Amino acid sequence: MNPDTVIHLGTQALYMVLWLSLPMLAVALIVGVAISLFQAVTQIQEMTLTFVPKIIAVFGSMVIVAPWLTRTMVTFTRQLIESIPGLLR
Repeated sequence: MNPDTVIHLGTQALYMVLWLSLPMLAVALIVGVAISLFQAVTQIQEMTLTFVPKIIAVFGSMVIVAPWLTRTMVTFTRQLIESIPGLLR
């Protein structure tokens, strides 16, 4: 296995992590902006107000996208395991 292959596999793994975390990050961003707007409009400056809705929203999005997350991770892992014989040459 040469260094280019290791870099390629590492790059694929990082892209996979980013791709899988994107739905939860997007939901957290949208909920955070909505709560910030609410706080600005009502002038409520409570710092802990943002945490509970974000946690609930991220957990809900994880439940919704769990089948896609699992399918994507299993496909990536299967492709990686199947490519092991070719990588050892």
